Amino acid sequence: MAALNVRSVLVTGSNRGIGLELIRQLAGKSKSPEFIFATCRDPAGPQAQDLKNLAAKNQGIEIIPLDTCKPSSIKAAVAKVTEQLKGSGLNLLINNAGIVKPFTALESETPEGMLEVYKTNVVGTMMVSQAFLPLLRKASHESSQKGMSCSKAAIVNLSSECGSITNLLAWEIAHILNYRCSKAALNMLTKCQSLGYAEDQILCVPLHPGWLQTEMGNSAMPAPMTVEEGVQKILDTLSQLSEKDSGTFVDLEGKVLPW
Repeated sequence: MAALNVRSVLVTGSNRGIGLELIRQLAGKSKSPEFIFATCRDPAGPQAQDLKNLAAKNQGIEIIPLDTCKPSSIKAAVAKVTEQLKGSGLNLLINNAGIVKPFTALESETPEGMLEVYKTNVVGTMMVSQAFLPLLRKASHESSQKGMSCSKAAIVNLSSECGSITNLLAWEIAHILNYRCSKAALNMLTKCQSLGYAEDQILCVPLHPGWLQTEMGNSAMPAPMTVEEGVQKILDTLSQLSEKDSGTFVDLEGKVLPW
């Protein structure tokens, strides 16, 4: 199995759940990335304590404030990452930050809930990707690797099979209209990114991380898989992705899912 050999990676929403575990496992690899940028809205707040504790034990982790819905915050984060990279590019952007307004049924969903979730899960992801695109392009253009890979230059958008129009995962458990619609839109955004950035050889995939035991994952009922196991599978899959996968919707084990 190929290894994920990435020099620099940035993960949004890194203070808890999947984001925090991604940072933990990336930092714990025998050949960990030289630069691990862990971003969250409020690094000084109590919800970021676990991340701060992790960073204190791993010199490669750089915690950076980033509110994905605020252009000024995104701009400041890009400036900080650019400064840290000292002229090199960013290999891997994992857009993990996302929200859900739970327990909403089709007839009780509100415009406010729909717009808030869409703004974070779709518009925020779009803005972050646009802002870091020059660094991703730089990494791709300067790489000696042929083809596409997550070790060269990639955008991985954490999606959900709940947004699959074909499958509509767990509809009988929760309608969560705001979340489903946002993830379907995120899938389209990622497909467009895969087409738009193909010439730059930037791999773009939406990835369903599975139903994991996170705060969000357990909101409706207990999830079947631990976050540790799920993230290990995710990292294994990222190491295997290539140009044939760009623009496809995959799960944590690399299986292609229907839109």
